[in-house]
Amino acid sequence: MTRVAAAQLAAGTDVAVNLDACLRMIDEAAGAAAELVVLPEFCNHLSWYADRAHAHRMACTAGDSFLTAIAQRARRHRMYVKIGVTLARAGGRTTGTGLLFGPDGDLLGESDKQILMGAENDYLDAGRSESPVIATPLGRIGMYACMEGVINEVTRSLALRGAQLLLNSLNSFAIDEASLHIPVRAAENKVWVVAANKVGPLLPAEQLPAIAARLGVPQDRLHGAGESQIVGPDGIPVAMAPVTGEAIVVADIEVATADDKHRRDGTDILAARRPELYAPLSGASGERHAPAGASTLSTAVSVADTTVLAGLAADGVDLIVLPELANLPIPEVVRALHDTTAHAVLSVRDADAHRGVLVNADGVVGYQSQLHPTERHSWLTDLGDDLTVFELPWGRMIIVVGDDALFPETFRLAAIQDADVVAVPCSPTELWELRLGLTERAAENRLNVVAAGTAESGGLVGAIYALSPDFTLWTAWSGPFTGVISHPIVTGVPPGSTNVRGVVRPAEAVNRNVSKGTDLVADRPSWRLDTMTKEAQ
Repeated sequence: MTRVAAAQLAAGTDVAVNLDACLRMIDEAAGAAAELVVLPEFCNHLSWYADRAHAHRMACTAGDSFLTAIAQRARRHRMYVKIGVTLARAGGRTTGTGLLFGPDGDLLGESDKQILMGAENDYLDAGRSESPVIATPLGRIGMYACMEGVINEVTRSLALRGAQLLLNSLNSFAIDEASLHIPVRAAENKVWVVAANKVGPLLPAEQLPAIAARLGVPQDRLHGAGESQIVGPDGIPVAMAPVTGEAIVVADIEVATADDKHRRDGTDILAARRPELYAPLSGASGERHAPAGASTLSTAVSVADTTVLAGLAADGVDLIVLPELANLPIPEVVRALHDTTAHAVLSVRDADAHRGVLVNADGVVGYQSQLHPTERHSWLTDLGDDLTVFELPWGRMIIVVGDDALFPETFRLAAIQDADVVAVPCSPTELWELRLGLTERAAENRLNVVAAGTAESGGLVGAIYALSPDFTLWTAWSGPFTGVISHPIVTGVPPGSTNVRGVVRPAEAVNRNVSKGTDLVADRPSWRLDTMTKEAQ
């Protein structure tokens, strides 16, 4: 077992005070017998500057007093220390960088932040290479920072290159970091994640009232959201800090358990990837080109029952998704939709293929084959090679069939094809798949997702994940700002339900700007995608 710690602290514009806070938290982690501690992002200086020259002046440099003190404290306690700072680089560049110091005080690795968030684009330069995987006696360690965890590629790349333990330093006000974006990266890759966030103001205290008023948000929404945590490969936190106040959280973990990538049904979620299908992710810019869909769309998930299906269609529901391999013949589905404009999605076994089927009152509109193999279906050997976009009166829809829902890459392919809505007939077998996985697929791609499945007990499961028009601080909110950065509105299926309805918003898929200058889909660095198109190591 390895004892790891996450430290949350406040950092302002006084570098000496910030250093004292960092050393205090390292000492506290050592007092708890931690072998490794993760500190937040931008520990040396508040991430707010007059201009790029100011940011460069305030940045750390290799071997300066700030970093020397951190290295010495790591050596004193014989522990690993990961810290996020800004670094002054050659040629006037300034990067946000994660540094890992070893028990001897040596710098074992560094990771320049590849995806910048909001005003960071005004002051900093994005990293030019992907983060290394660092072999240590504790295990294989990967590093990332804040915004890099709001999309899937950075952590996916680290996992594909063998990382067992991911260290995330954050500087975030967003409450959905702790509830979604941190734990999902552990679950979808079956790795450990240690994440350390800030507390206290993320902007200069004297300017905070004016900035908050200009943005139209309460001042406390511009504080670090805390909830630093340690998350297991199942996506369940084993330790979590409070929302406010300095804190250390500690847990004993077995790093090597991250080598087992098998789902409960025996599917290896990395080995079952099909990298040859993901080549478009390296070539496409990710910029949205298709026109916006309808402002709203009535949807439902439903049991495979013609009476229920007919009732939903007659009541004006536009899109109905049935569970994977629902026991309902296609002609009966067509009859249930008679005299309506509704579409239904289900899946069927077709010899050695598993196909999603789009049906309306006139018959079958089209098919989508499952792309990835799965141990659940030993007969599934005839796999599809791409995703089909269905142009419907209300927007562009893609069907994700069965266990294709396990793979972040599937939904990225949908996003670069400008899908508005994704219908998912699936059979989730682990808790994270609906609670974290599909929630994040909607969030990180700006996709409306409608998913239906069957529980092991036989009941209906699933959810409707609708994009909200209230998206980050850079849009005008219809209500008070909630502190959410990128999270859909989720309508789950209560136990015993035969159907659940929800309204999704196809038009909102056009807006992918999670912050000023940061597009969730278009701003993914190309070199990381090269890794995505290769086999796992």
